[in-house]
Amino acid sequence: MEGILPINKPTGMTSHDVVYKLRKILHTKKIGHAGTLDPNVDGVLPIAIGKATKSIEFLQEAGKIYTGFVTLGFATATEDLDGEIVDEIPILKPFTTDEIDQAMKTLVGDIIQIPPMYSAVKVNGRRLYDYARAGETVERPHRQATIYEFKRMSRPVYDAVTQTQSFAFEAKVSKGTYIRTLAVDLGAKLGVASVMSQLTRQASGGFNLAESHTIDAVAQQMHVEGTIDEWLFPIDRAVAQYSAVDVPDAVWERIKHGIGLPADQYPQKDEKIVVKHDGEVKSVFAWSSEKEQYRPYRTFKNE
Repeated sequence: MEGILPINKPTGMTSHDVVYKLRKILHTKKIGHAGTLDPNVDGVLPIAIGKATKSIEFLQEAGKIYTGFVTLGFATATEDLDGEIVDEIPILKPFTTDEIDQAMKTLVGDIIQIPPMYSAVKVNGRRLYDYARAGETVERPHRQATIYEFKRMSRPVYDAVTQTQSFAFEAKVSKGTYIRTLAVDLGAKLGVASVMSQLTRQASGGFNLAESHTIDAVAQQMHVEGTIDEWLFPIDRAVAQYSAVDVPDAVWERIKHGIGLPADQYPQKDEKIVVKHDGEVKSVFAWSSEKEQYRPYRTFKNE
């Protein structure tokens, strides 16, 4: 069994839970996920199986699309609804759609984020959430993220009882972006506390929800058909963002033993390229300035 299986992860499960269940359902240990989803977030989780696990880093490089809700008026320790409330600033005068839209526009582009304490980022060998659960504080690293699009998707709804305001959004972002933090940063732009109150990942690794399957559906397919081969995508999808070259037999015989591509035939175009032989993806090569040629970076198949 080999390929990429996009899963529609339900809320209440960790990404590790998904991998654990699939190992039992598919009767194989060589499974990994591309891009952690918090337990309270549902949506697309690309799963790599067999030799396709070598493609995980490329799946993670692709951008992601999210939809969800931001609530203005209070903040939590986890930046979502799972944590205790740590700040409340009642919304006495609801923001206009124009005020919200203008604030969202200021967060589009290259930005710097500070990961939330309740996150899997490692500092001095420990996860930030381990520090948080122990009641310890630590200086968090600053990380660059790119927000390609951040827009409001519904009219803001004001709750006069809780004195909060909520609205739906869509965000298209680079890898490593914390949407929880984006919601908090939006509140800061407006001068109030805020929280991400719901989140769904619509696309990741080049896959969308329409292409994804639930864990129950995978279990049913295995029970009825004994295979999910028709649901698996080839490694090609994981490296679709790179340009590709299809090498002839003579070149393939050389490079499959670890020799670089001839620079005179394959001059530098990009930092990385996909190498195919007979139309099949074999490996990813990266440009070496030292060798002045494309060198093997990640090999999927040598036969």
